[in-house]
Amino acid sequence: MLKRNTPKILAGLLLACLLAISGAAAANAKVAFVNINRVMEQSPQAEASLRALEEEFSPRDSQLVAERDALRRLQERLERDAEVMGADRRSELEREFRTRSRDFARAQDMFQEDLNVRRNEELARLQRLVHSVILDLARADNVDLVVTERTVLFASDRIDMTAKVLEELRRQHRSARR
Repeated sequence: MLKRNTPKILAGLLLACLLAISGAAAANAKVAFVNINRVMEQSPQAEASLRALEEEFSPRDSQLVAERDALRRLQERLERDAEVMGADRRSELEREFRTRSRDFARAQDMFQEDLNVRRNEELARLQRLVHSVILDLARADNVDLVVTERTVLFASDRIDMTAKVLEELRRQHRSARR
């Protein structure tokens, strides 16, 4: 029985030793916490990216809204006047409605795809910037470990450097605008 459990016992002892050694090293380690969600929501760069996307895509969105409204009006007209319309006129309007509906669906899909691509580009750019700021601040403050909300069950305010990251991003944003 002891022979069968020897590897488990050795593994347990090794783990206990590693934890004791790393526990001593961890006592001297400086740890910081960053709430990435808060940074990504509250940084001026995130707000600027959102505004830029809105400016870039609002004309196309307005066109889609106008076409959607026109299609609704055409559908209402077809439903309302179908009985009094001649068969040729009715089939012509139905064909126009189908064609415009297909074109609208295609345009809407292209719009959504283009928006998603640009949103992902902006998000990736912002993530790279945030990561760079966190690394720079961690090095400047001699931080040994930076954790985020995704990998921590608890973080005290004492080690939370989210406000510092946001302040540095704001400073960089102000500097870039000058």
